[in-house]
Amino acid sequence: MFQFKKHMIKTITIFIMSFFYVSVGVSHFKTPDWYIKIIPPVLPYKLELVYLSGLFEILFGILLIFNKTRSLAGWGLILFLLAVYPANIYLAITNGQALNTTPFVAWGRLPIQFLFIGLAYWHANENR
Repeated sequence: MFQFKKHMIKTITIFIMSFFYVSVGVSHFKTPDWYIKIIPPVLPYKLELVYLSGLFEILFGILLIFNKTRSLAGWGLILFLLAVYPANIYLAITNGQALNTTPFVAWGRLPIQFLFIGLAYWHANENR
């Protein structure tokens, strides 16, 4: 019974994550200025970075759906989430001012990123 529930939860989270990453990835192309605001000032080519990160989110979100590419997608998402973590740190350091949000939201995004990394790891390792 436990294995069935675990499989069901895993399947549900795959589709939720896939929808989430594809949707957020598309929003990088629709509203890039929103994302540019949280790119640390030391990084150049901000618009290009937003588009590139959006492309990877869409790609990994789609690859997550298929059994054959799920591990690749999971590991790709882990690397992706680590690569964009400086944007979350920058948002937190500004206490949310970079996106005109609250310090609670800005700092709260930091640990949530590790939850996303954990989910990606779970899906990258199908045999667990």
